[in-house]
Amino acid sequence: MTSGAVVCRGVHKQYGAVRAVVDVDLTLASGQLLALLGPSGCGKTTLLRLLAGFEPPDTGTISIGGRQVAGPNGLVPPEQRRVGMVFQDYALFPHLSLKENIAYGLPRSNGRDARVAELLALVGLESLGTRSPHQLSGGQQQRAALARALAPGPAVMLLDEPFSNLDASLRRTVRSEVRRILQAAGATVLFVTHDQEEALSLADQVAVMLEGRILQVGRPATIYERPTTREVAAFVGAANFL
Repeated sequence: MTSGAVVCRGVHKQYGAVRAVVDVDLTLASGQLLALLGPSGCGKTTLLRLLAGFEPPDTGTISIGGRQVAGPNGLVPPEQRRVGMVFQDYALFPHLSLKENIAYGLPRSNGRDARVAELLALVGLESLGTRSPHQLSGGQQQRAALARALAPGPAVMLLDEPFSNLDASLRRTVRSEVRRILQAAGATVLFVTHDQEEALSLADQVAVMLEGRILQVGRPATIYERPTTREVAAFVGAANFL
């Protein structure tokens, strides 16, 4: 099997006549930040859900951290996949404080408080640990959601359109901060986005997805400067056809 923190081979998902994910092969290396880039309805969020274990693939295999979690050997449930998930709306627990949100997925032990303090420092929210989610700004809520997902030490972080709920004026600043946090944590990350600038500026690798298929995977500069198909060129904004 090809090594990687996340490996998909021949992954396919169909809903009736609609082929949402079509024979996807994808490898995400440890410590890499990969953007799954594509327009609305291209299948990128479906692929994210397959990785997280929220839905089973029809065919193909998915491995996370060297362990097959979907395939001929059966399905591993989401809570056993060592996946950290940051949802589009952050999904913080409104009745818990910031500290309690971060601690939620951690076992009760002597090191629990220290781990929470470490993560609060990592995301720059040390002084806000007792606040409720509604008392945090949008950018602060996002950092809180990152801290909660990072707390158990997942093998991979999955982010679903992580900046879509932020004002346009905030997105660039928050993107830089999120990248710093993820790099400092040594996290392996796959994030879904329809925003070309977001993918090209934030990711180490970009996978362009259209109509359920991954058409090209490469470094951001390669995707932009040397698209391999007209469809990729048109979508990333490098179209100049003769």
